[in-house]
Amino acid sequence: MSSRLQAEKVYKVFGGRPEQTVERLRKGADREELRADGVTAAVIDASFTVEPGEIFVVMGLSGSGKSTLLRMLNGLLEPTAGTVSFDGQDLASLTAAELRTLRSRRISMVFQHFALFPHRTVLQNAAYGLEVQGVPRAEREERAAEALALCGLEGWEKSWPDELSGGMRQRVGLARALATDADLLLMDESFSALDPLIRREMQDQLLELQKTLHKTIVFITHDLNEAMRLGDRIAVMRDGEIVQIGTAEDILVRPSDEYVASFTRDVDRSKVLTAAAVMDRSTGGGEAGCDCPTATPDMPFDELCALCARTPHAVEVVDAEGARVGTVSQERLVAVIGDVDADDAVADTDAVADTDAVADTDAVADTDAADGAAKAPAACERHTTGPEGVAA
Repeated sequence: MSSRLQAEKVYKVFGGRPEQTVERLRKGADREELRADGVTAAVIDASFTVEPGEIFVVMGLSGSGKSTLLRMLNGLLEPTAGTVSFDGQDLASLTAAELRTLRSRRISMVFQHFALFPHRTVLQNAAYGLEVQGVPRAEREERAAEALALCGLEGWEKSWPDELSGGMRQRVGLARALATDADLLLMDESFSALDPLIRREMQDQLLELQKTLHKTIVFITHDLNEAMRLGDRIAVMRDGEIVQIGTAEDILVRPSDEYVASFTRDVDRSKVLTAAAVMDRSTGGGEAGCDCPTATPDMPFDELCALCARTPHAVEVVDAEGARVGTVSQERLVAVIGDVDADDAVADTDAVADTDAVADTDAVADTDAADGAAKAPAACERHTTGPEGVAA
């Protein structure tokens, strides 16, 4: 399956002599140096793809170029250099009329500040995109009502925008985009104007809708927690450039540089990481060792912590076929929570153990090895079941 959206070596420069400025950037010119010459390099050499049904999040601080980039994805801005293609077609090759048709039928945009018409009812606002398309009134109102119901606004069709809360107005904006049945949704900081509680509700709403609709979405945000909650993949922008693209786990566990790492320090890792992200892969291979509780690779971090807390040895991570793909020790969990490389932390722990405890361990092993081997299955059984046979 080909990518729905593709950007290749895209530049956007504002100011005089833009083509010459691009050449200077390609040769290593600094963005601040260009600004001193009265030129703004808003987007620099951006390349990425967005797959059908994916939520692709572009994250960055104000001035990083993310909103400029978004406006090149539907042809509102033309790249100074590079190409943006939608379903394999370069947007620069389209006429103005073809671009308008594309934006009205196949690419919808959800804005930060609702952009509702105050003199139109909720239903009329939700149907506006269909009205632009020339859809007959009865059909557009039916489709708009269905979109409003999807967004939790059934019964509010005859209300006016000023009668709604901020979150409800943003739901109308989302319903308007969904009513057109567009292939691509562009969401420009769509939830950032909302209160934290309403913002999270809107994130929940979007994720719930995506389970059913499988839309292709490009979502712009300056909030890394929001990016990690929503994005299948995340592109982190800094000073016009994309500095890293990856999953939430990639960015949290393997940041490309100190700039990206600085964003992740305040992220609640338990809401993002899974067993696959923290396990020791070198211990993979073969079937699970005993009947003790095991983890799946997609087990959330907080559930994994609870499992490790009641298991006296490393928890085995097994795939759908029952094969061991890694293990997670309590040392690894502590290292991850403390933002330390898990492999380094475990290596340090092992070194201390080698220095301080090997002699004692060997002495005990000589007398107890056979007895310990006999008791191992029983230990596994004890940690598999709790009092009265209830699973621990």
